[in-house]
Amino acid sequence: MSKQYLTSHIIEEAHKSDVFGLDVTSKYVLSVSGESAVKVWDAKDPEHPKVHQFDGAHRLGIHHVAVCSNGNTAATAGYEGGLKLWDLEGMQKKGQIERPADGDIWAVSLNTTGDLVSSTTHDGRIIIRDVRNLRDKVDGKLTASGHENGGVYVFNNETGRMLHSLSGLVKPIRAVAFSPGGRLLAAGGQSNVIALYDAVSGEQVANLTGHSGWIFSLSWSETGEYLLSGSFDGKAKIWSIDQRTCVATHSESAHGLFAVRWLPRIGMNEGFVTAGAGKNIAFYREAMGG
Repeated sequence: MSKQYLTSHIIEEAHKSDVFGLDVTSKYVLSVSGESAVKVWDAKDPEHPKVHQFDGAHRLGIHHVAVCSNGNTAATAGYEGGLKLWDLEGMQKKGQIERPADGDIWAVSLNTTGDLVSSTTHDGRIIIRDVRNLRDKVDGKLTASGHENGGVYVFNNETGRMLHSLSGLVKPIRAVAFSPGGRLLAAGGQSNVIALYDAVSGEQVANLTGHSGWIFSLSWSETGEYLLSGSFDGKAKIWSIDQRTCVATHSESAHGLFAVRWLPRIGMNEGFVTAGAGKNIAFYREAMGG
C-alpha cells in the first residue's frame, strides 16, 4: 500500500546557510544551521511563522538539535564544541557546557522527560548528564550510538556496559533512532542502507534499500508503524515497518536532506518536515484519502 503526501508549505531561505538539524515538539519546529541562531517555528499554523529566535546560540554554527518528548527543553551542539540547553516555555537559555577539555561534543539527545542529556565526543565516548546541574548521571535505560567503523553499539546506562555490538553496515553511521517503546532500532549512514535491529536481542531483522546517497536522518512515526528517512540524494522516504518496504518517496530538490522529522498529527492527518543544503524548510501533509 502506497501513501501520498503533498507539499503544504515551504519556508524559503529559512536560514542563510545549510540547515543541519531539525526537531519537533507538539507546538514547535526547531531548526539549526551554519548560522549561530536557533530558530523556532509554529508547528501547527499552516504558514508556520517564526515565533522565536535564540540569537548567538553557538558562535561557529550549530550541527545538532534535540528536544525532549514533553517539549519543555531543547539541547544544541555547536561547532565550537559546546552544548547548550534551552527552556522552550520561558524561551531562555537553561544551561551550557563550554567545550570540554576531554573533547568536542558532537551529537546530543534528551530523554523523555528532559532531565537527562546524552552527548557523544569525537573519540567515541558517550556521556549522560543531569540537566539540572550538568553532572554525569544515568537512568537505567538504553543508549545507542553509531560509529565510523559501521558498528552500532547499544549500552545499558545503569551498568555502563555494552549490551550489543551490532554489525551489518560496513560504512560510517550517520543516524540512529529507537522506535516508540524501544522495540526496534534503526541505523543508517554512508552505506545508503537502513538497518533494523531488535533492540532486545540484537538481531538484525531487515535492511531497507532505495536511497542512492548517504542517509543523514531518521525519524519514527508516533505509532512506530512508519520510519522517515532523509538522504544526500535529496529524497525523503517513508517506510512501512510491517511491509519492510518504501511506501512514499518525495524528491524535494537536488540538494541533500540533512534533517527530517514527523510533525504533530492534526486529527487523523499526518505530516513531516524536511531541511538541508537548500536552506529551505519544507512541510508535507498526507493527501486526503492517501
